[in-house]
Amino acid sequence: MKLSDANAELFYELMWNLQIYVNQQLKLVPHIDDLQGYEDRPMEEKILVREALYEHPELIDRFIAENPRHFSPDQLDILKSWKNFVSGSFYLERYLKQHAIFISDQDVVYAVLGLRDRFDNIIHKSNLPLLVKAVLLPFKGQIIYDGLLQGANVFFGGGIKGSLKQVYLAAKSRGQILESLDPNQPKPTTKAPQKPSKDFAPLLDELAQQAKALRGGHGQPPINGPIFSLIKASLELGQTAVNNPDDEQQLMKSLDKIERALRKVDSSLGGPFGWRL
Repeated sequence: MKLSDANAELFYELMWNLQIYVNQQLKLVPHIDDLQGYEDRPMEEKILVREALYEHPELIDRFIAENPRHFSPDQLDILKSWKNFVSGSFYLERYLKQHAIFISDQDVVYAVLGLRDRFDNIIHKSNLPLLVKAVLLPFKGQIIYDGLLQGANVFFGGGIKGSLKQVYLAAKSRGQILESLDPNQPKPTTKAPQKPSKDFAPLLDELAQQAKALRGGHGQPPINGPIFSLIKASLELGQTAVNNPDDEQQLMKSLDKIERALRKVDSSLGGPFGWRL
């Protein structure tokens, strides 16, 4: 979920040298001459320079043309790619093994890597979804952020959380999660539907019919009722998946039933697992 140590160091070397150059050109903060000095400056000064960089992207071209730090052609290509930055507000929706999921207010879904630290070491997953202001940058065919996240202290109810989850699942199912900002790389396209190798609809219909006989209550262990509800909800999701795989709204409704059933099972067991769905 983050860059390698070597790539993280490369990022900061490029970014901080670029920002030092921007500061020299615009004369924003006095007495910044080298990387160590810039690294030690107060955050508010770095933010001032950083914002000026994105307001004047033409300075990236000037820095590349002058190349005062004698960067290699490959390093200059990275700097040039940063003109394709994406700035704005994003919902940090979830963490996956390889990256974090950022969703823009236009429902564009980005796969973003951390820099020196994993996102889940910076922001605990219990705080997700989180609304953040960020600048996304291309880096060696992947997407990173520029080192600064500004979070908003906003609580999201179940409706917003469900909507964001639906946006993510829809982008995932269509192969439309952006993993690169490189304009030369092909954009994700809708995957062609694959013909199922086997029709499971009759089997699921038969199981769902049989499951109607599953009832908790008098004479049954207390756990049976919630477990039976979970079985029925799972079969309903399976039926929707094989019969109407493109009906995202119904899939989400069935998934919500499963989550409610899981919480009831958890509660019946004394809540030892602390489900976070």
